Amino acid sequence: MVTLPDEMRAVVVYEPGGPEVLRLERRPVPPVREGWSLVRVRARGLNHSEVFTRKGLSPSVKFPRVLGIECVGEVASTIDPSRLPIGEKVISIMGEMGRDFDGSYADYVLLSNDQIHPVESGLPWEALAAIPETCYTAYGSMLNMRLTSGQSILVRGATSGVGIAFARLARAMVPGVCLLGSTRSMAREDLLIRNGFDEAVLDLDGSLQVKGRPFDRVLELVGPATLKDTCAHVREGGILCSAGQLGGKWYMDGFDPIVDLPPDGCLTSFYSGNVRGERLAELVSLIEKNDIDVWPEKVFTLDRMEDAHRFLEGPHCFGKIVVTE
Repeated sequence: MVTLPDEMRAVVVYEPGGPEVLRLERRPVPPVREGWSLVRVRARGLNHSEVFTRKGLSPSVKFPRVLGIECVGEVASTIDPSRLPIGEKVISIMGEMGRDFDGSYADYVLLSNDQIHPVESGLPWEALAAIPETCYTAYGSMLNMRLTSGQSILVRGATSGVGIAFARLARAMVPGVCLLGSTRSMAREDLLIRNGFDEAVLDLDGSLQVKGRPFDRVLELVGPATLKDTCAHVREGGILCSAGQLGGKWYMDGFDPIVDLPPDGCLTSFYSGNVRGERLAELVSLIEKNDIDVWPEKVFTLDRMEDAHRFLEGPHCFGKIVVTE
């Protein structure tokens, strides 16, 4: 029997704004209810979607709200002990966590049982927390892109957490690909190469500085803001996977699929809300078996959430940011 505290720390947003609106306070630990279990959060990854929400750019989200769309931790209280025993190591992603209901920027989070996924892993919490949203998005995108040796692959938005995760997974799983990453500053070329890319491509004001259609596959992480331009650089019969919205634009205007897609090409997508427990477990096993480096770029603690958001938005952010207890 685990004795739970009456209160917990939580980072709450009461009104949209900059990182300064993230307020650390004490709140009651939520009680479990039918179909929901309490998870002790050991670490959570940060995401640009949480920055958009904090700024008030997610129309469906009502304040006050505890943000956080992913976490890793342990089951702390449940009325379904057969599937989710106390102390079970778990991962959770999406399911409107941190949007429709309070999320993982807290010591404890109450989650629907169907979005709590038991996992076996010997990874430290910091590394495990870098997997759910970031590596899972990269992995699902890879499967949809049907990668094979010898292909030229561009990651647009390569310096992001998903971009770096994609490069590391691709290197481990598909030897022989030519991997290029876009960046808005060529000063980051060395960082990209050290993280698995063969070369960098300049992305200047939403326009890739390349000629023609050199790419067999593209992972589009900037999203609708650059998707049309990206299509112009995909080879005949190529595949473009849209899996991010780093450009801060949710929808596209003036896009004609018949004209803008590459000849005989395909547009696919991957969304981390499409969570399958078996695929998540498969990914964790693959990472551990192949000793893939998933360690985050920078780790903060919960009481430094404001600093973590400032870093995530700043010019020096590269890769995944994780916040621990």
